[in-house]
Amino acid sequence: MRNNRSALDNIKLIPRILNDVSDRNTEINLFGKKQSLPLIIGPTGPAGFVWYRGEIALAKAADKAGIPFTLSSTGNTPMETIKTLGGGTQWYQLYVWRDIDAAMVTVKRALDAGFEALLLTVDSPTYNNREFDTRNGVVFPPRITIRGSIDGLLHPRWLIGTLGRYVLADAHMPKFPNVYIPESYSSTDKNNFLVRNDTLSWDFLKRLREAWPRTLIVKGILHPEDATRCADCGVDGIIVSNHAGNTNDAAIAPIQVLPAIVSAVSDRLTVIVDSGFRRGSDVIKGLAMGADAVAIGRATLYGVGAAGEAGASRALSILSAEVHRTMGVMGLTDLNSLVRDHIVLPSKLYSSDRL
Repeated sequence: MRNNRSALDNIKLIPRILNDVSDRNTEINLFGKKQSLPLIIGPTGPAGFVWYRGEIALAKAADKAGIPFTLSSTGNTPMETIKTLGGGTQWYQLYVWRDIDAAMVTVKRALDAGFEALLLTVDSPTYNNREFDTRNGVVFPPRITIRGSIDGLLHPRWLIGTLGRYVLADAHMPKFPNVYIPESYSSTDKNNFLVRNDTLSWDFLKRLREAWPRTLIVKGILHPEDATRCADCGVDGIIVSNHAGNTNDAAIAPIQVLPAIVSAVSDRLTVIVDSGFRRGSDVIKGLAMGADAVAIGRATLYGVGAAGEAGASRALSILSAEVHRTMGVMGLTDLNSLVRDHIVLPSKLYSSDRL
């Protein structure tokens, strides 16, 4: 996580002056569709845990901002409800759990619900060693523990406003209604169903391509050859990502490998980047390095946790203002004008050849 930030911080912007920037345009075209900002709300599983039906709040905020929202597999609200009430452009993120055939049932359900894109996450074939979860006593799948109960009582706003609303309004604790578990699984097996599938291969991606006729995106790419194989499988887009740094503690930062991946496949598929992006200037750096768009997660997740839809919208408005402002000081009127000459990499910071 620190390296993601360090890699972005060490890239510097080179502004050009005396350009008329009074009319700046932050729009892009992504998968043939115009959107207001070069952003996507990526899948953040805890959204429904930090705010009652937080996925709907995120979808509404994304719709108002004119960008796509991605629903996580571990969302706490049925996908059909989110698609209907959230509005806008919505994508569905797929984790493949213990049963591959069960995952394909979920794929068909997302297709029927009308999601415009399917986003397959491939960088987590085993569970993450999230040390902060261990310190905080968090377990997955979630269950009631003494420590968690005490912590809930110490946070009455969340206890009443989030957990209490699930219990009173929906008559159940938060759960995962979008994960299909076949009836053949016993109650004990169901508790063990949410295990990441470590058997996935390129053959599965080909199978998924055949089953999903709309936009197909693969998330978790960090090597140019893997990006090329995605293109060979007919994938429409990839997300260059290290899962925000919490699946592989030694993984390269996505921004560091982005140029090589763009060079390999940008003429064959759409390239999105995430992990570590916190400011509008970070977004400009990602686009200048060749990405078509930037996916964000923490900013809007923290926003929705603080104030629901209004909080998520506030996070997006901050990022929008920063992108707009950075374009101005960079001498840019549109994002299509961004090129590598607008940035300088750490190894070139003191090289006269670079400038």
